[in-house]
Amino acid sequence: MDNNEGEEESDSGPGPDWAELTQECLTNVLSRLTLEHRWRGAMLVCKPWLQACMDASLHSAFDIEPHFGSAFESSRWWTPEFERKIDSMLQSIVVWSDGFLSEIRTRHCSDRSLLFAAERCPNLQVLSIKNCPNVTDRSMAKIASRCTNLRELDVSYCYEISHESLVLIGKNCPNLRVLKRNLMNWLDPSEHVGVVPNEYLNACPQDGDSEAASIGSSMPYLEQLEIQFSKLSVRGLTLICEGCPNLKYLDLSGCMTLTSRDIANASLGLKDLEIKKPNFYIPSTVFHMERYGHWSLYDERFQTDVFRI
Repeated sequence: MDNNEGEEESDSGPGPDWAELTQECLTNVLSRLTLEHRWRGAMLVCKPWLQACMDASLHSAFDIEPHFGSAFESSRWWTPEFERKIDSMLQSIVVWSDGFLSEIRTRHCSDRSLLFAAERCPNLQVLSIKNCPNVTDRSMAKIASRCTNLRELDVSYCYEISHESLVLIGKNCPNLRVLKRNLMNWLDPSEHVGVVPNEYLNACPQDGDSEAASIGSSMPYLEQLEIQFSKLSVRGLTLICEGCPNLKYLDLSGCMTLTSRDIANASLGLKDLEIKKPNFYIPSTVFHMERYGHWSLYDERFQTDVFRI
């Protein structure tokens, strides 16, 4: 009887006051959550939790790439409103990191947030900013001069970034080992129609050899390179292979201006190089539309909301 009464008293008693946890305990708990869970849940609990979520130790990395990679591409992501949301998130993380941010993986940001990050993040080592129509040579020049510890760079589908930025990055960032400079599928533009603005598709870099020359002349320590759908010629490929003797992996998917013989001859001196060759290309409209066209019905269901900011 006494035990039952004790149990009843315990059950009816007040629960723990989570708001009273020390800053150290809160930070420890929050470090076990994903970025999304902190933004969409923990930050909204109370003021102490909000302050704890802003602790610099929680913000050495800003990675929302999984939220794009797991969802269908959306035309909504190409709007100025969405870009402002991404910029706002990135700028907040930069401030909270107090200079210790070392990794940025996002999409659809602009020069605004990257210039801000370059000024305050000297320890940046990884920068992945795919699909950014308003990232230009201006912010890349600042990244090159301020973030000299960069070891991985992904500027795929960023068409306002020119070969001049690649030269600056290569000369100022001697630790660079990974470069991803993939272009959109120009062999089958229908893949992007209705999602990516037409004027942006038309801005796709045409001279792949200029970019190849920039890579070959300024990135001698490069180990991994992706240049999918680049329009480089065998001359450009040769410049890369001659200028990057440490290259271990090269992705040439969609580079239909190159033949197998071109690739073999250009890479003759790189014995340990693994090459992903441009396979015979079949436009997706030939087989995807009939078999997988029904997936378009689920676009809205799978769109990321970027933590509802």
